[in-house]
Amino acid sequence: MSGPLAGIRILEVGVMLAGPYATMLLADLGAEVIKIEPPGGEISRQVGDSYFASLNRNKQSVCLDLRSDAGRERLGELVANSHALLVNMKPSAIKRLGLTYEALRKFNERIVCVAMTGFGLDGGDDPAFDYVIQAATGVAAMTGDPSGPPTLPGYSSADNSTGLAAALGLLAQIVSGRGGQVDVSLRDVMLSQLNYRASAYLNDGAAPQRYPFGAHSYYVPAQLFSTADGVLALFITHDAFWKSFAAEAGIEGFPTMAERSANREEVLAVVTAALAADTAASWETRLRPLGIPVAAVRTLPEALEATPEMVVTAGDFRLVGSPIRIAGYEPDYRPAPALDEHGLTRIRPLPTSPERPDR
Repeated sequence: MSGPLAGIRILEVGVMLAGPYATMLLADLGAEVIKIEPPGGEISRQVGDSYFASLNRNKQSVCLDLRSDAGRERLGELVANSHALLVNMKPSAIKRLGLTYEALRKFNERIVCVAMTGFGLDGGDDPAFDYVIQAATGVAAMTGDPSGPPTLPGYSSADNSTGLAAALGLLAQIVSGRGGQVDVSLRDVMLSQLNYRASAYLNDGAAPQRYPFGAHSYYVPAQLFSTADGVLALFITHDAFWKSFAAEAGIEGFPTMAERSANREEVLAVVTAALAADTAASWETRLRPLGIPVAAVRTLPEALEATPEMVVTAGDFRLVGSPIRIAGYEPDYRPAPALDEHGLTRIRPLPTSPERPDR
C-alpha cells in the first residue's frame, strides 16, 4: 500500500529542527520531500551525522544558491511542479529569498507556502531558538520545583511542537484546494499549548504556580512520588481511579475529587507514605492491571529498550520511527540524503500538474 501522501511533492528550505521535523513526518507518510540546501549544505549537517539522520530521512537533496538569479530560477521550476514549500528562517531572510506565496504564485497559483518563524512572518527578526521561546511564553516559569529556579525540559519541545503544527497547516491548505500563505510561529504554538493554564488566567485571574514534583494544578494526586526504589508517576484524574488505588495502597478517605483538591497536602502525605512501602517497578506492576495511570520513571535508553517496535533502521542509523500508524501502510525508511544527491537533473516531473486531493 502506498503512503497516504503519495503524489504530494513538498519543497523544504529547512534548517536545524523545526522545519526538517515537519517535512520528515510528511515524508514518512509517503510525500515526496525535496530538501533544498545551500552550497555547503544545511547547517545541521555540521552538528553530527546522527543528528541530521534523525530529521531528514526519506528526503531528496538538491543544492541551490537561492541568493543567485540562477538558483531562484531553478526554485521557480520546482515550485511550478510542487504542492507546497515549507521554510523555517528569519522573516527577513524568507522575504529576501522570495520564499513567500506572493513571490512564488507567478510560478504556481496553487502552491502552499508555509513560513515557520519565531514570532510570525511580520513579527520581526528577534532570535527565537527553542529555549528562548520556552522562556518567553511562560513555559520555563511554570516548570521546576517551586523552591528552585525555572527549568527547561530535556528536549526541544517548542521546535517539535511547531513542526507538528506546521505540517497540519500545510496539509489543511492543500486539502482546501487553494494556494496561499500559512504562517506558523514558535511563540503562538507554545501559547496555544498552554490552553487550560491560559484560560484559567484569562477567565479567572488564576496565574499558574509551580508545585513540588511537577504536580498537576487541578488533579490530586497527580505527580511524581519517591518510592522504596525509584520514582513513580501517578495520575489520578477521577474518583474511580482513586477508589481502586486507595484500596490497593491501603488508604482511607478523600473519596471525591473536590475533597482531595481541598486537602492537597494531607492527601499527598498519606500517598507518599503508602508508596514508600514498595518500589516504583512493583507499584507499576500492581496498579496497571487496575487501569490506573501509572509509570515508573525510566531513562531514555530504558524507554527505547521497552519499545523496540518504535526503533527503525534508515541506512546506517537506528532511529525512532513515525508515531503515526495507518492500517495497511508501513513506511519505507530510507536514509537521509547526501548533499545534492538528487540534483535537479534527477528530480522526476510529476505525472500531471500538481492537483489537490478531493475534499
